[in-house]
Amino acid sequence: MKKSMKTQFLLLVAALAVGCGAPKELPNGGIWPDDSGVHVNAHGGGILKQGDTYYWYGQFMIEGELGNTAQVGVSCYSSKDLLNWKNEGIALAVSEDPGSDIAKGSIIERPKVIYNARTGKYVMWFHLELLGNGYKSARCGIAVSDTPTGPFTYLRSMRPNAGHYALNATPYHKRNDNYPPAQRFTGGVLPSPIDQGNMNIHGRDMAGGQMSRDMNLFVDTDGSAYLIHASEENSTLHISRLTDDYLDTDSLYVRLFPGRFHEAPAMFKRGGKYYMITSDCTGWAPNAARSMCADEILGEWRELGNPCVGEDADLTFHGQSTYVLQVGEGDAARYIFMADRWTPENAIDGRYLWLPISFEGERPVIRWQDTFCGLK
Repeated sequence: MKKSMKTQFLLLVAALAVGCGAPKELPNGGIWPDDSGVHVNAHGGGILKQGDTYYWYGQFMIEGELGNTAQVGVSCYSSKDLLNWKNEGIALAVSEDPGSDIAKGSIIERPKVIYNARTGKYVMWFHLELLGNGYKSARCGIAVSDTPTGPFTYLRSMRPNAGHYALNATPYHKRNDNYPPAQRFTGGVLPSPIDQGNMNIHGRDMAGGQMSRDMNLFVDTDGSAYLIHASEENSTLHISRLTDDYLDTDSLYVRLFPGRFHEAPAMFKRGGKYYMITSDCTGWAPNAARSMCADEILGEWRELGNPCVGEDADLTFHGQSTYVLQVGEGDAARYIFMADRWTPENAIDGRYLWLPISFEGERPVIRWQDTFCGLK
């Protein structure tokens, strides 16, 4: 593309320098070349495994600050070994119609795809901000495809769980007079932690649906699927169960850690327990990761602290969580922490960190490694 030719050329040169074709490892924080020698362009992404193939979906960025908005769409790459990535093209393209929810210039972030065995459909969810609305829309976008590489057909956007309170909503949240005008949040920076007695965002948004920004999807071993998302002006995480077709939330959801301000949730399951890794809310700037676990996905969650150890652990090695990939099953399963190093001043040049997760008791531990070695 003309608008990013210089950057693409520089990335191509760097990719050739690290060696493309059949890499045996990929440099964390470096260039990850695809089958054309161009840096993989799939930011804020996630992985779907079908058969022996891994599909990586992410935000396709362009050069400069404009690249932080959706100028192209959601990309897709495929691999057999997590090292050699084939560019499968744009799985979901933006619309040239400025009235479309996914108009060029809107914000499409953190796309995730799951497969519904009952319907045979590949279902994509993503955080959507409507064109010209900044980050006020806080919606989910939903698209479907008959194949993992697309093209995906955009269906609609919405705020989850409209008309329903969370399972663990308190009597305060359900009061009819629970949001006097003087206490309404009108923008700006929320106090942290929020004074829950003075600012009932959950009750405010019940009728129209709860806010949804940084998000992820998780499919449990029984086939039930869940949306995990930052809600209530980013102050509170929500976990929402999806309908059987994965195309909507089914009104069963919980609020987690009110007033703690978590972003970038990445969920996985190990040994019958549910785990999540998140970040704090500091915009594009890195911060210390957080980890948590629960015995039931909609049950009580407890924080376990920063999973990262070593130099720059308090900055998550200058990255932010986007997904945890499980490789293998049962006792042989391994878990890979996927993170982005954002470069908002030149969005296309974002880099990737894929690091193994080990465990000390029930606590996940992430240590720096210079390279990612695929399925080894």
